Amino acid sequence: MTDWTTTTAADLGRAYDRGEADPREVTQAYLDKIEAYPLRDRIYARLTPERALAEAAAASERAWKGERLSPLDGVPVSWKDLFDTAGVATEAGSALLKGRVPEADAPVLETATRMGLVCLGKTHMSELAFSGLGLNPVTATPPCVNDAEAVAGGSSSGAAASVAFGLAAAAVGSDTGGSVRIPAAWNDLVGLKTTSGRIPLDGVVPLAARFDTVGPLCRTVEDAALMLAALEGTGAVDLEGALPLRGRRLAALRTIVMDDLRDAPRAAYAGALERLERAGAAIDWIDAPEIEGPMADAGLLYTTEAWGTWRDEITAQPELMFAPIRERFEGGKAFSGADYVAGWQRLEAARKLWAARMAEYDAVLCPTAPNLPPKLDKLMEQGEYYVTENLLTLRNTRVGNLMGLSAITLPSGTPSCGVMLMGRAMGEEALLQVAAVAEAALG
Repeated sequence: MTDWTTTTAADLGRAYDRGEADPREVTQAYLDKIEAYPLRDRIYARLTPERALAEAAAASERAWKGERLSPLDGVPVSWKDLFDTAGVATEAGSALLKGRVPEADAPVLETATRMGLVCLGKTHMSELAFSGLGLNPVTATPPCVNDAEAVAGGSSSGAAASVAFGLAAAAVGSDTGGSVRIPAAWNDLVGLKTTSGRIPLDGVVPLAARFDTVGPLCRTVEDAALMLAALEGTGAVDLEGALPLRGRRLAALRTIVMDDLRDAPRAAYAGALERLERAGAAIDWIDAPEIEGPMADAGLLYTTEAWGTWRDEITAQPELMFAPIRERFEGGKAFSGADYVAGWQRLEAARKLWAARMAEYDAVLCPTAPNLPPKLDKLMEQGEYYVTENLLTLRNTRVGNLMGLSAITLPSGTPSCGVMLMGRAMGEEALLQVAAVAEAALG
């Protein structure tokens, strides 16, 4: 008997089309597997079994009638606990929001439901999404699939764990500075960061709205493309018609992203570039000095907006927060409105320079994370180690957010080491096509 909880989301949809699987049975299999899994409470904040089974029953009837709504109609997925769900608590991993129950689904969840996705429940995350590590002693810290004693990466930590441990066919997370791509990389998944403004953020608990984005965490690039289409209510890009790597021009970024790499990510990245070149890609090593200023401004840009968004709630009950997260928010106190405006003016100028410099390339490459998942116990000692590991973890992914790009991470073949491809703003379709042929080359 086939274990459908181990297949890709796309293959599951095809099995529905052929009548080989039924959405009701598959959804129940996922719910049973979650219930029996010993680490489930570190991955899922809460399940929505009644909703899931009702949605699966409707999907089953559509499949029987030949009226499926999308390639992923009837596929069970998880949602990060910052997407509003009607009548179900949405707390964003924070005691500040304990007991917060929205009256309506977030529009992106509404759209996905109209496309037939089945909502299994809500996954744990970093507190208010402000950490790349995934450590959350306030609610729960999801495990890394490659080391249960290490963190899963954040802030979409439970989202990644739900897919990596076979407890969801795909997951929906958010990415402000790397929060989809880091947990995807550390759990050997594909993670897509969409361009800011592409998917609506209404009903999504904010961190820094000018950088916040929605994105899927999946087992394959095909799944990511189908998930993007489901989140937008559209048809998916054609990956089978993607041009091969031979003749494509890729840029390997040197500036900042190659500094202080740990041994495993460095070796994994070098091996990945070799495989891409063997498959025919032309790779140019390039510098981009225009990112140096924005990277130095990142603290100003992120913490000012985050503090402005959450200042009142944090000031009212600071004791409810994990101290390192609270202190990161409080860093926004140091900057003035004039500092923030000037920082954004510098960032917009840098974005124009980047777009002009990278126009000739199909994608820009770098290691997704410079480091491996740290041990949970060592991070709980807090102090300087927590701060430096968190900043290092998010350094490379932050380039894509600051430059306003689409970006995707692919597994390199080395555990917890990802390869990131950055595309153009609003260029997800082209990026997914490049990623599909790169995925094949990387094996």
